[in-house]
Amino acid sequence: MHRNLLAAAIACGLLISLPGRASTPQDTAGEADADDVAAVRALERDLQALKASYADEVRKLRALDVQVQALQARLSGQTAGSALPAQPAAPDIAATNTPSHEANGMEAGTRAEADQAARDNAQNRSLEDALQQQNAAFNRKLTIENGLTYSRYDRKELTLNGFLALDAIFLGNISIDRVASDSLTYDFVARYGASPRLTLNLDVPYLARRTTYQKGGAGGSAAAIGEESTSGTGIGDVNFAVNYKLFGETTLRPDTLLTVGVTAPTGRAPYGINWNTVSRSGDQYLQFAVPERQPTGNGVWQGTLGLTAVKTIDPAIVFANLGYIHSFERSFGDIDTDPQTRTPGSVKLGDAYYFGAGVAFAFNERASLSLSFSDRINGKASLQPRGKPSAKVIGSDANAATFNMGVTYALDQHTTLVSMLGVGLTADAPDFTLTFKVPYTF
Repeated sequence: MHRNLLAAAIACGLLISLPGRASTPQDTAGEADADDVAAVRALERDLQALKASYADEVRKLRALDVQVQALQARLSGQTAGSALPAQPAAPDIAATNTPSHEANGMEAGTRAEADQAARDNAQNRSLEDALQQQNAAFNRKLTIENGLTYSRYDRKELTLNGFLALDAIFLGNISIDRVASDSLTYDFVARYGASPRLTLNLDVPYLARRTTYQKGGAGGSAAAIGEESTSGTGIGDVNFAVNYKLFGETTLRPDTLLTVGVTAPTGRAPYGINWNTVSRSGDQYLQFAVPERQPTGNGVWQGTLGLTAVKTIDPAIVFANLGYIHSFERSFGDIDTDPQTRTPGSVKLGDAYYFGAGVAFAFNERASLSLSFSDRINGKASLQPRGKPSAKVIGSDANAATFNMGVTYALDQHTTLVSMLGVGLTADAPDFTLTFKVPYTF
């Protein structure tokens, strides 16, 4: 009996000691998991909302960037590096699994438009620099240009003064005349865009010129050589021109502009300058005359009428021009080169015709290369002493053809460096010319 009671008591104690609330920790863990899941879902919703908002802001920035670049390209030519604003550092939206695929598509479109606008803007800058050298850029308000040109001219002539004996033997004097001239010209040029079709141009040159005269071989002696040099400095002939765009460029028609200009005789005229006779004692053959100083201008008023055509063939432009220069007759107090005599009269320079053509390539956003040919044909000049008939000056006509190769490089947003080498193709053209110009656009 006692044994049964004891067993029953032990069984009851065991039942009481058993974990009657063993399910309580499991229930707590389950409730905690549910709260975490709810929190994660809330964070995911917030993250998706932030991603959508960020994509929308990036799209707006891209669209604004394209508008700014388009306005910059319209207002003025600028280098890509300085003109284009920095691209916003946007993360890869696709990598972050942005839910707004439409925003991604718009962003890709605006980015492509921005890149295309940057390329167009950069290319326009180098092409506009090339156009400006042809006076065909009308979208720049004011441009100040400083230029420096060096030219070299060297000519030798063989002079025979005698006769042929038996049609084979020359009897007389043989001499060699040489004239070498070095000129350095500084040009101050101002271009003002009065309207989208009209520009005004002013060119004020200042010249420094030195010419060396040599005469040798006279009297049959090769050692009989005389040399004399003269120089001259001063302002040259000031030129003022107006460029008007007659027709704009279309698919089939080039830009066509009309140039009307006038050149004032502000330089030192070659007429009225005394000539000195250079001789060597005891040598009657070695005598020649040289001017006391070099002229810096033509001495007469000139009018210019020209046409220029420019066609854009991306990434190059082709251009051609032709024109006519009329020289007006002018009177001088002395038109004789003999310092011992004074002969008043009038001078009429021969009219001139010029034409040329070339092509310019855009290397990149800053540099372009131009190749061109130019030719100028001058008629003979006439001198008319007072009270006497007019007479043509023998040898005063000329045909000066030149091949030119130039490079333009945009130094910064406003400044461009232009260099050009010209090589003479005919005897009347300078041997070569080397030009550096720095236009600054405001």
